[in-house]
Amino acid sequence: MKTIKAIALMAVLLVGTGAMAQNSKDKKLMEDAKKAKSSLLEAAPNLDGFFNNSAGYVIFPNVGKGGFIIGGASGNGVVYDGGTAIGMADLKKLNIGLQAGGQAIIEVIFFESDVDLERFKKGDFQFAAETSAVALKSGIAFNAKYKDGVAVFALPKAGLMADASVGGQKFGYKAF
Repeated sequence: MKTIKAIALMAVLLVGTGAMAQNSKDKKLMEDAKKAKSSLLEAAPNLDGFFNNSAGYVIFPNVGKGGFIIGGASGNGVVYDGGTAIGMADLKKLNIGLQAGGQAIIEVIFFESDVDLERFKKGDFQFAAETSAVALKSGIAFNAKYKDGVAVFALPKAGLMADASVGGQKFGYKAF
């Protein structure tokens, strides 16, 4: 009987340790997403309307893009519903074409309605090949609108790349 209790205790400790490691990674990403939101609002204060009025949004605080003829992008982010974090997301993109360079960006995707947010959460969401993000630069004012239920913005952090497309990005979602 003591052996069974000891095994059960070890199992609980191992599971708990694994959960803590995942939580610390998620917490770091959530902190990065908060900082990214501040950077986005500093560069474009009128994004506040999108943050306040969208059904939800996902912030990818550090998307790495790079390529030379064959390129790709990847990043992890936090999904928000009504301003509350509800899960984690990842993005991946692979493309072939005229491109050169590397870049780190902050990307935010706003969902116009609950239906659009649900589509993202179910994995039924992918940008059309020609979709581009609105590239934010400090001091820029713009009248961006939703297209097909989403509005996408990107803020360069570092690097240089002649490609603002987000088309073909695929997403994953994991609820808390």
